[in-house]
Amino acid sequence: MNNKTYKSLFLGISTAIIASGCYALITPEQGASNFENNALAIPAIQSHASTVNISSPVVLPAPVAAKIELNTISHTIKSGDSLSGIFSKLDISNNDLHSITHANDLGKQFASILPGKKLVFTTDSDGLLQTITYKKNLIDTLKASRSDQGFNVEMTSKTIETKIASTQATINSSLFIDGIEAGLSDGMIMDLAAIFAWDIDFALSVRKGDQFTVVYEKRFVDDKEISPGNIIAAEFVNQGHPFTAVRFEDKNGVANHFTPDGKSMRKAFLRTPIDFARVSSHFNLKRKHPVLNRIRAHKGVDYAARTGTKIKTTGDGKIIYRGRKGGYGRVVIVQHGQKYSSLYAHMSKYRKGQRVGSRVRQGDIIGYVGKSGLASGPHLHYEFRVNGVHRNPLTVKLPHAKPIKRSLLAEFKKQTTPLLAQLDKAKASTLLAHKQ
Repeated sequence: MNNKTYKSLFLGISTAIIASGCYALITPEQGASNFENNALAIPAIQSHASTVNISSPVVLPAPVAAKIELNTISHTIKSGDSLSGIFSKLDISNNDLHSITHANDLGKQFASILPGKKLVFTTDSDGLLQTITYKKNLIDTLKASRSDQGFNVEMTSKTIETKIASTQATINSSLFIDGIEAGLSDGMIMDLAAIFAWDIDFALSVRKGDQFTVVYEKRFVDDKEISPGNIIAAEFVNQGHPFTAVRFEDKNGVANHFTPDGKSMRKAFLRTPIDFARVSSHFNLKRKHPVLNRIRAHKGVDYAARTGTKIKTTGDGKIIYRGRKGGYGRVVIVQHGQKYSSLYAHMSKYRKGQRVGSRVRQGDIIGYVGKSGLASGPHLHYEFRVNGVHRNPLTVKLPHAKPIKRSLLAEFKKQTTPLLAQLDKAKASTLLAHKQ
């Protein structure tokens, strides 16, 4: 053999030895598998040796965000507390207070906190304010949360579920007592009286045996009743005469009560200027005056009530007299257009902010019951005039307000027919219960 042959043989043997050493480092399972799979691909003798570095990638654990520990502080608002005073007391920056109240229109509501309610603060470990929460009522909660730009203020409101309920009662004692026993709240009894106030004098006309049926809304939040809603239909039978009212809401969201045929329950005038007062003296042109002790025409109606009881104007109009007027004492006279006027006498005081020329709306408070002038006790003397002639306020025919527009009658019927059906159902179920 020549030198070239020896060199080739030596190089082949060396390569085989190196390859054997590499395979010795592979586990038996890997070796067998790799050998079986690649036996035909690997030549027994290679003419060149090469080195391959193979390493597994290093996987680092994901970074864990540091958990911010928050402290919660609950503060019950006391009478006289201010938001700035509470912030100072809790050592919270007034800059945060400014940022919250100026964040948006909702932020300003934090300045209207009420005694008895709670403010809940959360701060971080450095005492930095993160959130402030104010539960305004059972439905609405106001919350300010720190952000990169300052604070975000938002209002969250719970869903109100409305259910329909009904009740019926017979007057045995009074509208208030029997209404409460029937399950109505004070406010709903007042609403019921207001609906029929143009047709029924609740101070004089209600009799034992009168009946009423009411279909109304109940409002719930988290399955808890929060308050009654609207009276959607009602009937009041007064001395055998039934009066029926149904609620209608127009496309602008304005709601009023009407008769089933679309006539407004409202009239141009209320029948009485005081709620639930007792009539102490009727319209009588031959009455003997209780103080002067002689025959003197009584051209109005007297309502006995406690001093300070609110007096309402019975119709829209303008105050044309406000001052003392002889035996009438303190008086207010309201002109209602060209045809009608009303007089209210013996007041203890007038409502502030009104004067001759002031415009008033039906039901506005204009003064308070007293006994100024010739009066034997606190009461309101009320007169009603038509074209300057005194008329009996309890019997005079009162003009109606405008009925439903013809263009709305179809929508009115569509909306009110199911409500009246519910009223009939409530009346029928009560009648059946009484028979059983």
